[in-house]
Amino acid sequence: MMSAMLVRAAKKARVDQTLLGFMGNLAYVLMLCIVCIAGLSCLGVDTTSLTAVLAAAGFAVGMALQGTLGNFASGALLVFFKPFRVGDMIEAGGVSGNVVEIQIFNTILRTPDNVRIIVPNSILTGASIHNLSAEPQRRIDLVIGTSYHDDLRAVRRLLEEIVQSDARILAEPAPQVAVSELADSSVNFVVRPWVLSSDFHAVKFQLIEQIKLGFDARGLTIPFPSRDVFVHHSMDQKTLPFINDASSIAA
Repeated sequence: MMSAMLVRAAKKARVDQTLLGFMGNLAYVLMLCIVCIAGLSCLGVDTTSLTAVLAAAGFAVGMALQGTLGNFASGALLVFFKPFRVGDMIEAGGVSGNVVEIQIFNTILRTPDNVRIIVPNSILTGASIHNLSAEPQRRIDLVIGTSYHDDLRAVRRLLEEIVQSDARILAEPAPQVAVSELADSSVNFVVRPWVLSSDFHAVKFQLIEQIKLGFDARGLTIPFPSRDVFVHHSMDQKTLPFINDASSIAA
C-alpha cells in the first residue's frame, strides 16, 4: 500500500516512467523489511539482537549473491544514467525489443512478435546498448547487386526513381545511391535513404519489394553467386604407357 502511494505521488510529480517502476519495486522491498521487523518487535522479539543477526546474515547472503547484487547496482545505473527509457526499442546482450519495465534486478523487454524477455540488468550494463529509438531519424542501408552485363546507368536511374517516389523518405539528409563494390558475381549498389525512426521497417520492406519488381519490369538481373571451374588433365605417356596418343585426351 505504501509503495502504491509512493508511485501515485511520483506520478503526480511527473517523475520519469523509467524511474517510476524502479522506485515502486525498491519501495516494496524496503517496506516489506520494515514491516517484518516492526511485527517481530510487537511480538516481543528483541529486534536489536535480531538486527545484528540480520546484518551478519545479510553479509553472508551478499557474498553468496554477488550476481544478484550486481544486477541491483546495474539497475540503479540504468535508472540514473538513462541509456534508454521505457518504450524505447533497444538491442543489447544478444536480444532486442521494446523496454516494458526496468525492475530492481531485471529489465523486461517485449519483442516485435510479442515475446516477453527478462534480461538481468548486469548483462545490459556490461554490453553495448543500441538504442534504436533515441534519434528521430534513421538511415536505411541496402546493398543491391546487379549483373555485370546490365547497364549501370539504367540501374542507377531505377533505384533513384524508386527512392524519390516514396514520400516517407526525407529530402534532408539527401538519400544516396552509388556503386559500392565490384563483387565476384555482381556489381553492388548501396541505397541509403533517411526516414523517421517510426517508418524505418515499413519503408525498408517496401523498398526491397519495389526494387525487385522494378528489376523484373526493366529486364535487369539480380545475379546468383556463381563460380567458373576449369579442370585440366595432364597425362604423361611415360606414366601411362597404354595410351599411344596423348593428344587425344581432352583438356
